[in-house]
Amino acid sequence: MAVEIKPLLKPSRLRRRAGLAGECLAEFLGTFVLIAFGCGVVAMAVAALPGSGRTEGPTVIFLAAGDWLLITWGWGLAVALAIYVAGGVSGAHINPAVTLAFAVRRKFPWIKVVPYWASQVLGALAGAALVYAVYHDAINAFDAAMTGPKVNGHTLASFSIFATFPAPYFNGGIWGPLIDQIVGTAFLVLLVVALIDLRNTAVKANLGPLIIGFVVAAIGMSFGANAGYAINPARDFGPRLFTWMAGWQDLAFPGSLAGAFSDYWWIPIVGPLVGGVIGVLVYDLFIGDVLHARALEGELPEPGRTRPTTSDNE
Repeated sequence: MAVEIKPLLKPSRLRRRAGLAGECLAEFLGTFVLIAFGCGVVAMAVAALPGSGRTEGPTVIFLAAGDWLLITWGWGLAVALAIYVAGGVSGAHINPAVTLAFAVRRKFPWIKVVPYWASQVLGALAGAALVYAVYHDAINAFDAAMTGPKVNGHTLASFSIFATFPAPYFNGGIWGPLIDQIVGTAFLVLLVVALIDLRNTAVKANLGPLIIGFVVAAIGMSFGANAGYAINPARDFGPRLFTWMAGWQDLAFPGSLAGAFSDYWWIPIVGPLVGGVIGVLVYDLFIGDVLHARALEGELPEPGRTRPTTSDNE
């Protein structure tokens, strides 16, 4: 089927896309899809559903903890769809933390790291711009109806459609949110490398993207409330950059709200980058090295056994 589809560009131009340029385009589009559907589901929950009369009031977002499932499953599906889009070309990192972790422990070329990062951030920014273009009427109506502190007419709730911030119980401290981002991203990368490791019980039949989406949903359900579970520097920085340009001002950069938190913008960048490296190192230390040692023995035992069986009676 693929060979029957005629390319849009001339062969001379296509050759330029066979290498890193094509991979960067895939990372851009994959991250664009991720943010379009991920921030899109938050826009639905925060502004569009209340403003459309489908909740109890124009500013009613959540009535129960179970409503959080809309966002966690939405982000999970966004990740799965993004990987299906870009996976065949770039591997669909769609996350600078994954790219860094793969460079550290999966022989991903270091020379590609910065181009991948740039493509991911630009894709995230473009995805946020699309969500704003689709939902700006709902967002403006929501902000107008909301009471309380506003920055240039915008609220923290509408900012949450695009980027993250810490929960009030951290009292503006940095260590709680930073540790939260490290832990969440460590789990993300640990589980990603486990799912794609052919030496382990890797996912078959092209279900990997869907299961990785389940991983993101699980992280949101288990670790999402502390700081919005960015677990992806591009996912936060790209939309944050867009909101700064679109008028959210200090809420975006430096990421400050008087009496709540200040200079938060760097935490969803540094935390995931550190957590991703920790995640891949933990997997390799506890699982990867064991699988490698067994492979050197020539014959792998059944899972759960320390050595191959020698008879049916064992």
